[in-house]
Amino acid sequence: MIRVEGVCRNFGEITVLRNITTNFYRGKINFVIGESGSGKSVLLKCLLGLLSLDKGNVSYDGIVLNRLSTKKVTELRKKIGTVFQGNALFDSYSIEENIAFPLKMFSSDTRKDIRYKVDQALDRVNLPGVGSKYPGEISGGQKKRVAIARAIVTTPEYLFCDEPNSGLDPKNAIIIDKLIQGLTHEHNMTTVVITHDMNSLFEIGDAITLIKNQENKWQGTKEELFTTDQDDLIEFVYASEWFRKVRKIAQENQQKFRS
Repeated sequence: MIRVEGVCRNFGEITVLRNITTNFYRGKINFVIGESGSGKSVLLKCLLGLLSLDKGNVSYDGIVLNRLSTKKVTELRKKIGTVFQGNALFDSYSIEENIAFPLKMFSSDTRKDIRYKVDQALDRVNLPGVGSKYPGEISGGQKKRVAIARAIVTTPEYLFCDEPNSGLDPKNAIIIDKLIQGLTHEHNMTTVVITHDMNSLFEIGDAITLIKNQENKWQGTKEELFTTDQDDLIEFVYASEWFRKVRKIAQENQQKFRS
């Protein structure tokens, strides 16, 4: 579990995160949602140790990140996989070289072992045989799967995904959702997903944290979304008419079940 407790982050006189307290659970897909500019990306950088904290703590299964030495932070990062919003693939590297990058950086594996793990990762994201290609030769959905393969090739305990469905069509978005869900449950990872995609939230979300105006306004489960009276959450999640109808139907079904 990742515990975020009283986290504050300022840039000069501008407050970007204010007293954020939430939990991200192992074996679950933990969503962080909120409007653009609410502080989600800054929170992600704080979780990864890329930004220092002005106040508060971030702990990984009891180990406080912001109290670790640089060496210990590097060791912790070996247990972390990250899928960046823009994929962050190296255009001049082949797919195989992109996926092998964290293994070469963080492990002492032999060339043979690296090749085996890369092939395994490609098989897991259903992209066998594309290792020799380059990012410019594959589709956007395939690039996203390559980014996921690179994130999981080290078998991380913690997986962070920043807008994993950004720029994808609905079909590929569902493929990515199911892939993240399967990997999380298969490896019992603590998965944190930053997203605006409400379809993903309802499809695979286990735990949800809403950030608004630099503060976390709500935390709960996907099932609780249908019964909550929290105004900020209702305003954000049910902004579309379709989702409002879904919520109404769910509430009516719950009432019928109780009666």
